[in-house]
Amino acid sequence: MPSRVFGDNSTLRLIAAFKLLKGLALLAAGIGVLHYLHRDIALEVERWVNVFQIDPDNRYVQPILTHISNLDEKGLRTLSISTFFYSAVLLTEGTGLWLRKRWAEYFTIIATSSFIPLEIYGIYRRVTLPRVALLLVNLVIVAYLIFDLHWHSQKQ
Repeated sequence: MPSRVFGDNSTLRLIAAFKLLKGLALLAAGIGVLHYLHRDIALEVERWVNVFQIDPDNRYVQPILTHISNLDEKGLRTLSISTFFYSAVLLTEGTGLWLRKRWAEYFTIIATSSFIPLEIYGIYRRVTLPRVALLLVNLVIVAYLIFDLHWHSQKQ
């Protein structure tokens, strides 16, 4: 099936760029995690805290540092594989949307919607501005794509 022409190409390109950026960031993170296999992760975290002059007792930073420091090699591998998988999903969504493929809209609706319950649970556990903002962005993306698909199917 050939590419279809979307009603608002700029909005779709913005969504595609957002997905591609997230995918590339996760790809870089996955590569970074692999870099720390077979190393003393607690020592590496301490080194990065000193390099960036982060207050390790900061109430926002401390739980993250504790969690990262407690990762063993198996945990790092699992984190890396998960990161690469999610990166592949985001890069597929972004590329398909950028190329204006109809399947990419369906794929993005399904993939993005599948993470919404996890995002809501994260907000339930602890409300933060980034979590709420991410949820809102993903809800808007899903709503836009559903509307776009419905609107175009009505025109045919």
